[in-house]
Amino acid sequence: MHNDSPICMRAIGLVETDVADADIARRRRTMVSDIVLFDDYVAGLKGITEYSHIIVIFWMHRAVPSAELIVHPRGDTSLPPSGVFAARGRGHPNPIGLAVTELIKLEGPRLTVRRLDAYNATPIIDIKPYDRYDIYTAIRMPKWFDEHRRPSSKRPPGSGS
Repeated sequence: MHNDSPICMRAIGLVETDVADADIARRRRTMVSDIVLFDDYVAGLKGITEYSHIIVIFWMHRAVPSAELIVHPRGDTSLPPSGVFAARGRGHPNPIGLAVTELIKLEGPRLTVRRLDAYNATPIIDIKPYDRYDIYTAIRMPKWFDEHRRPSSKRPPGSGS
């Protein structure tokens, strides 16, 4: 495989949310959304309600892929430049989003989740259970991470992104 070889994926469903686009970043920690799977994939949800949280992988269809490999984290020029792979955000070579969400309920093809920071009609690529193998408590982050929190953030220092 060459680095310019295409990778093909299929959406398995779409996000449904009534949260306005402008409010998603501010409300991402509390917002509730639905993921509606396409009929062909509903059987794959068997057993999902045994998990309290799921990992949602989505295609950020509105993001513009970037060729920039050095960026300012969070788009904040007061922060030191870093490699794009050391920064969260939309400016990656591939517009793939990932969110650990709380699974609130499942009704047919519809999963209701909390903390999915995706726009209405965002394509869902995959869903995976979140389990204890995904939990790390002794993590290292750059010093600026806690010092330059987003203004909308109410989380305590060291509690994650």
